[in-house]
Amino acid sequence: MALTTDQDARTLALAKARSPARALGAATVPAALLLAVSCFASARGETLADAIAEAYRSNPTLAGQRAQQQVVDETYASALTALRPTASATLQGSYEREDFGSGGGATTSPSGALILSQGAGHFEGNAGQGQITITQALYTGGRLEAGVQAAELTVMANREALRLAEVSVMQQVIQAYADVRRDQEIVQIRRADVEVLASQLDETQAKFQAGQVTRTDTAQAEAQLASVRALLSSAQAQLEISRAEFAAVVGHAPGDLAPAPALPGIPGDVDEAFAAAESSNPSVRQAILVEQASRAKVAQARAANMPTISLQGSVGYLGAVEPFVIKDFDRTITAMATVTQPIFTGGLNASNIRSALAQNNADRLAIEAARRQAVQSVAQAWSMRLADKANLVSDQDQVTAASVAFDGVQAEYRAGLRTTLDVLLAEQTLRSAQLSLVGARHDYYVADAALLAAAGRLEARVLVTGVPLYDPSKSLLAAKRVGAVPWEGLVEKIDALGSPGSQTPAGFADASAPRPRSATDAAPAMAPPSAADAAASAASRP
Repeated sequence: MALTTDQDARTLALAKARSPARALGAATVPAALLLAVSCFASARGETLADAIAEAYRSNPTLAGQRAQQQVVDETYASALTALRPTASATLQGSYEREDFGSGGGATTSPSGALILSQGAGHFEGNAGQGQITITQALYTGGRLEAGVQAAELTVMANREALRLAEVSVMQQVIQAYADVRRDQEIVQIRRADVEVLASQLDETQAKFQAGQVTRTDTAQAEAQLASVRALLSSAQAQLEISRAEFAAVVGHAPGDLAPAPALPGIPGDVDEAFAAAESSNPSVRQAILVEQASRAKVAQARAANMPTISLQGSVGYLGAVEPFVIKDFDRTITAMATVTQPIFTGGLNASNIRSALAQNNADRLAIEAARRQAVQSVAQAWSMRLADKANLVSDQDQVTAASVAFDGVQAEYRAGLRTTLDVLLAEQTLRSAQLSLVGARHDYYVADAALLAAAGRLEARVLVTGVPLYDPSKSLLAAKRVGAVPWEGLVEKIDALGSPGSQTPAGFADASAPRPRSATDAAPAMAPPSAADAAASAASRP
C-alpha cells in the first residue's frame, strides 16, 4: 500500500517524543497511534502471499471451476472423434433343429448344404459369423471442421471463465486479508481508548474528591468510558466476522497477519488501465471467444445442406462352429463409398441456420456489453482509488494534528485551564482520526485490488512467485491424445473445402471490433485473443 513516508515519520516522532513519566491517560493514546502506524511498517506473521497461495491451492470454488474446465476439454475431444475412423466387431452364433414328419423332407443347412431325408427324423446344425467394419467420414461440407473449431473456441472461452473465477477468488482473499488487519487495528485502538478513559475517570474522581471538579465532570467521564467499552465489544464481534470470512475463502483461520505489500501491476494512468481491461479482462475475452464459437456453429448449421462422403470397409467369416474347421469358413470382404445429399428436411436445416444466426447476433451484442462493463469497472475503481488516496493523505494529517491537540489539552487540563469535557472531546477527535486512517488505508488497498481485477491482472501468477500454477492445457492435451490417428488433420482440411464458412450475416454489425468509450475518447484496438491459442492447438494435433 502506498503511504506518505514524511507524514508517517512525523507521526512516529510525535509518538516517541512523549515522556514515559507522564500520566497513563497521556501515554496510552499515542501508543494506540503508534500501533496503528507501525502495524503497516513491520513484517511478521502470515503474509498475503501465503494466503493467496493457500487459496489458489485449496479454494473449492476455484477447484470446481478447474474441474468444469476438464469437462469442457472433453467436448473438444468428442468433436475430434468425428474426424477419426470408427471400428466395430460383430460376432453371431446360431443353432437350428428341424424335425421331419413320416414323409421325410429336404432342408438346407446353415452352411448352404442340401440335406435329404426319408421317413421320420430331424436335422440339427449350427453356424457362426464374425465381421469387422471400419467407417471413415471423408467430407461433410465443412460440418466436421466447423464443429471442431466451435469446440476449440468453447474450450478457450471456458479458460477465460476459469481466469474470471481466479480473479474473483484473489479479490476475495485480498478483501478478507485487509478486513482482518483493519479490524485487528480497530480493536487495538478501542482497547487503548478504554485504558485512556479509565485513567481519565480515575483522575477526574480524584479531583472530585478534592473538590476541584463537579459531579457532572465525573458523570461525563463515566458515560464516555461505557460508550467506548460498548464500541470495543462491537469491534471484537466485527473482527470475528472478518476472521470467518477469511477462513471461508483461504481455508484456515487467520493468525498474526503481516502488513500487506504493494500490489504489483497497478496501471500508471487511467488510459493504461482502460487498455489493459480491453485486452486482458476475462469477461471481455470470454465474450469474444463465445461469439467466435457461435460463428463457427453458424457454418456448421449451413453445412447440413452440403453433400457428405464416407468410406466403409468390412471383412467377415461364416461357417459351422461345431465341428470347428477354419478352412471351411467362408470369407467376405466389402468396400464402399457413400455419397449423401440432403434434398428435403421439412425446414429443419433452415430453422437450425436461423437459430444459429440469432445466437451469434446475441453473442456479438454480449461483447459490447462486456466491454462497457469492463470500462465502467475501471472507471469506478480508478475514481475510488483517487478518492481513497486523497482521504489517506488527509487522515494522516488529521492524526498528526489531533495528536498534538490532545497533548495540549491534557497539559492545560492539569493546569486547570481545561475542563473534563474538553479532554474527552480531544480524545474522541484523536480516536476518530485514528479510525479514519485505518479505514482509509484499508479502502485504498481494496481499491487497488478492484482496479487490478477490472484490468484482468489480479491473478496468482502476477501476485505471487514460487507457487505451482494450474495448467489447463495438460488436461486438454491428454484428452486429445486418446484415439488420435495420423490423418485426422488431412480429413479436416478436405472437409473444409467448399464449406459455407462463418461469414458475418448481412446487416449485423461486427461487435468484435473495438468500441470507443466516448465520442472523443476511442479505446485502443484489441487483438483477437484466440489467435495464438488456435495456432498452438492446430500445431499440437497429429
